[in-house]
Amino acid sequence: MSFDWSWAGYALATIMMLAGLAGTIYPALPGLALLGGGMLLAAWLGDFASVGSTALIMIGVLAVLGMVMENLAGFLGAQKSGASRQALIGAFIGGLVGMFLGLVGAILGPIIGAVIGELQARRSLQQAGKVGIATFIGFLAGTVIKIACAFAMLAVFVAALVF
Repeated sequence: MSFDWSWAGYALATIMMLAGLAGTIYPALPGLALLGGGMLLAAWLGDFASVGSTALIMIGVLAVLGMVMENLAGFLGAQKSGASRQALIGAFIGGLVGMFLGLVGAILGPIIGAVIGELQARRSLQQAGKVGIATFIGFLAGTVIKIACAFAMLAVFVAALVF
């Protein structure tokens, strides 16, 4: 008699999806990638009977769109405020460094980087503050878009399972 280990695979898929959902709020986790990976694993374990290629392509497109928009939103916020090239580079570097410093670092890294870059370029505290606020607003917008994409991915997955 052989033992069915598929329950372990489904448990892993569920854990990946839950971690992915947590990652939409906690920036240090690759939320959409984990969510999509868990969905792909569950589809594979089910031999793609319920969740097929169309649903998985839609899930993949939503994941990529969410990740691109999340990373682009802070940059676009800074750019919209008239940020200098140094501020944009600072926001990018601050984002890279910040993602290794947990939630606070992921939020504050791009903002601090943008402010420092703007201060180096123009030495205007008022403009640097404006760029910092715009970068934060962009970060918030990116997070909202990422969460919306996560829920859209869930909707596609559940619809594929049910219908």
